[in-house]
Amino acid sequence: MSNVSIAERPAPPATDPVTALPLSTRLVSLDVFRGVTVAGMLLVNNPGTWSHIYDPLQHAKWHGWTPTDLIFPFFLFIVGVSLSFSFAGQLARGASRGSLFAKAAKRSAILFLLGLILAAFPFYDLNLSTLRIPGVLQRIGLAFFLAAAVVLFTSLRGQMVTAAVLLLGYWAAMMLVSVPGFGAGDLRPEANLAAYLDRAILGTNHLWKSAKTWDPEGLFSTLPAVATVLLGVFTGRWIRSERSAAERTVGLFIAGNVGLVLGLVWHAVFPINKNIWTSSYVIFTAGMALHFLALCYWIVDVQGYRRWAHPFYVFGVNAIAAFFLSGIMARILNLVKWTGPGGDTVTLKGRLYQTLFASWLTPINASLAFALVFVAFWVAIMEIFHRKRIYVKV
Repeated sequence: MSNVSIAERPAPPATDPVTALPLSTRLVSLDVFRGVTVAGMLLVNNPGTWSHIYDPLQHAKWHGWTPTDLIFPFFLFIVGVSLSFSFAGQLARGASRGSLFAKAAKRSAILFLLGLILAAFPFYDLNLSTLRIPGVLQRIGLAFFLAAAVVLFTSLRGQMVTAAVLLLGYWAAMMLVSVPGFGAGDLRPEANLAAYLDRAILGTNHLWKSAKTWDPEGLFSTLPAVATVLLGVFTGRWIRSERSAAERTVGLFIAGNVGLVLGLVWHAVFPINKNIWTSSYVIFTAGMALHFLALCYWIVDVQGYRRWAHPFYVFGVNAIAAFFLSGIMARILNLVKWTGPGGDTVTLKGRLYQTLFASWLTPINASLAFALVFVAFWVAIMEIFHRKRIYVKV
């Protein structure tokens, strides 16, 4: 991952689409924010049992949101902030836009491939006719690539127009374009335009197996996700400005309030929905991300309180490694099986859950405890990586 820093002296004249400021002080708060987000991903993805989960640790069933629904857009927002800093530093050092675009394309392809590997694991039952093509890492890769192209080859005004067109255009398409068999403006899981296009382009065999008719990381709904990244880019520009730390922090909070209000207002006509990544969801979650980043920035970078944040920091500087490797481990825990005395098949995860947690805790607390221990285990692994200076870069 690229080092992300704050400019502490005036910028030289620049004609690049991102103001090329010299980078001198690492923005630790962004690593902490990223680490909190990755920890949240691992927590909600790895309960002891899916039958017993506290409501805030589950996604909203369809419209609406829970704290869990903030995690993925937070990560994409952070991608945008990091992109702003990374491109600024490299442009300042004389890199060309073309070379940066080529690197972005390579990173995007690697992320997409890692997502496919995760979906196909453990390979022995690989069937290309049913392999799920969309996914979390795939969406991160695509959204990063498209946002990078916009940032590198358009002005700030062009980037703002692009974000607006993506959000307004997606809203108009989802509400006005008629879907065969359902009509226009039907946002039910199988009836909305995004689901229809995913079925038409990818076919039902390559979509999320739990749904089969739609995918929470589908192709069309990735377009507003690009706007999430661009909102992070705009935030990065603000943090890199020559304003005081107090002005930066207050500006983040004000922008966050605006995002929350606009998102809730838009919700009345285009509901907040993570599964189809609605425009109101983009604005609302960006508002939440701005608030969280402002809080982290003020506490960690301005006030200097960092010791508490170290576990999140080690996650943040190795985010892709933590997500990918923990995903492999989660699959292994469910793949290792044996037959008990009563003839029941038990997975390794099930045995650990029953023996270490469910044997003395209520089911819902046992499920939460399993997830917390899973996160703590990967904090320890990432701490080892950090101490040995192993940082997986994509």
